[in-house]
Amino acid sequence: MPTAARLVAALSLALLAFVVSGMVIPLLPDGRGVGDWFAPVNMAIGLVTGWVVMGPRAGRGTVPGINNGLTAMVAMMFWELFVHATDEMVRLAMRNRYDGPFEAIVGILYIGQDYAIMIMTTEIIVTLLVGGVAAGLATEYASRRWR
Repeated sequence: MPTAARLVAALSLALLAFVVSGMVIPLLPDGRGVGDWFAPVNMAIGLVTGWVVMGPRAGRGTVPGINNGLTAMVAMMFWELFVHATDEMVRLAMRNRYDGPFEAIVGILYIGQDYAIMIMTTEIIVTLLVGGVAAGLATEYASRRWR
């Protein structure tokens, strides 16, 4: 059921994804061009994660709201890493870099791990933590304000 809390959760995580996408692009190696779709894909994942994960759990109080925002931020980052690692695996698979399908699937894990290590900078981690807390508090406020 659509609620104001779900809308605020979706929009706040999409905004967080947009900000972090701008911070991640300079960290990527030149050989891995992100194209024009990087930020919109991340924002779409943020929208869905906010709507599905954070929105329904709103309205339980301030501390659960903060936990809700941090949990949704971690879920958003997981799905973003998974989607981009899968995209890179498909690109490599089209160049016959894998011997079989199982090796390609395992490749997703290794590529995702490389991406996670690449973006673990202090600025990005702080932005994600502050953004997750802010998104959780905004969602909690929307849940209390507009029932």
